Amino acid sequence: MDLGLKGKVALVAAASRGLGRAVAEELAEEGASLILCARDGDVLDRTCDEIRQDSGASVIGIPTDLAKTADLERLFRAGMDHFGRIDILVTNVGGPPAGRFEDLAREAWVTATDLLLHSVLDLTRLVLPQMKERGWGRILNITSIAAKQPVENLILSNSLRAAVTGFAKTLADEVAPFGITVNNILPGYTRTERVEQLANAIAEKEGITPAEARGRWEAEIPMKRLGEPREFAALAAFLVSERAAYITGSSIAVDGGWIRSLF
Repeated sequence: MDLGLKGKVALVAAASRGLGRAVAEELAEEGASLILCARDGDVLDRTCDEIRQDSGASVIGIPTDLAKTADLERLFRAGMDHFGRIDILVTNVGGPPAGRFEDLAREAWVTATDLLLHSVLDLTRLVLPQMKERGWGRILNITSIAAKQPVENLILSNSLRAAVTGFAKTLADEVAPFGITVNNILPGYTRTERVEQLANAIAEKEGITPAEARGRWEAEIPMKRLGEPREFAALAAFLVSERAAYITGSSIAVDGGWIRSLF
């Protein structure tokens, strides 16, 4: 299937590893050019080099702290200066710390809000005008299964991922007449560094092994295994493609059936 991504320019946030990198690799293989960002410049440079070598895609990497508006503005300008446009925005950030409500000070909420919510708002605000001018655009937010079914001990993620979902659903209606789609993709337990960190945190708290913590998740998943980043990236590439032009305002899980709700 030709997804119609050849010649498109995609900005993928937090793309040096994990799900962000998997999405970037998938888009590159489909012929898109890439603007990638991450906080660690050395890791980002290696990622860009490897994607160029593997796919032949045009790729630039801009070290960025997604919680800082000034960094996001610099990222946007660099992408526009290099490619002249941004057709696709994939927002993505690392998950906030685990914890229960009474364990988290107000400062933790402020920090998490800047990272999980404000980064999405700021990046969208930057790319939207030129998408509307051209009459084509794709905005895809990588959130979490926590947006549909809260995960124990992740109150920051449960709350703020849901806020992004509400924003995206509302924005989708506002920009649909301009040929722009806005969707959310919800990763479940996927084999990434973030999931390993959560497993280690649970293991330390409860005096079990990380393997036992992962085993609990696998037992809850109908497919009885963790997902692979490439499986997630395949749907992401479709949702930002020409072929998905009539899908907007949707939140779609890639979770092996973990979410138990009907909708």
